[in-house]
Amino acid sequence: MTVTTLTSSTASTSTTTSTSSNLGLDTSEFLQLMVEQLQNQNPTDPTDTTEFMNQLVQLSTYDQQVTNAESLETIVDNLETMISSNGLGYLDETVTVEGDTTCLQDGSAQWNYTLDGDASEVTINILDDEGNTVYTTSGEVEEGTYSLTWDGVDDDGVQGEDGSIYTIEITATDASGDSVDVSTSVTGLVTGIDSSGSETYLLIGDVGFTLDDITAINAT
Repeated sequence: MTVTTLTSSTASTSTTTSTSSNLGLDTSEFLQLMVEQLQNQNPTDPTDTTEFMNQLVQLSTYDQQVTNAESLETIVDNLETMISSNGLGYLDETVTVEGDTTCLQDGSAQWNYTLDGDASEVTINILDDEGNTVYTTSGEVEEGTYSLTWDGVDDDGVQGEDGSIYTIEITATDASGDSVDVSTSVTGLVTGIDSSGSETYLLIGDVGFTLDDITAINAT
């Protein structure tokens, strides 16, 4: 914002640029501007006093308006940081997190796995919460990242219940019989937050993950 400084009727008008940090007017400055304006107005076309005072009042309060706006922006930033740090922003979001354990949601569970190299055989086992293998299938063998969605039906044809916890176990070997490294992650809907301890956990059903475990937020 620019502020025009009035000196005398014979002096030129100078303009100085002020930042929001020095736009405030105290009583002395306010009166000085008013007197200068009255002294330098055109006698044949005098300034409307009410309008002039309104302008000065607006100018004197501009600094406070800027301060209030900056304060509101700070509050918004702090709220966004708080929401992010305590996990509230992830509620009802579908996320992908590092790990191998998840639960059935709406009759299915989704894992992702990455092969660090080509394999000749990939065996995928899904274990229940007691460590028993309930489902076995084969996986992709070429190096890369893949997704596996399980419908919750075990090898005996029994449909698992929503909320039941399952862990994926993947074994990959190459043509020489050597192991191929495999990393896993899970994708699921964040249904709750547990902040009862020293660290906040996002909950996919009853399975907890830290905020640092999140690798992606999936569009719905």
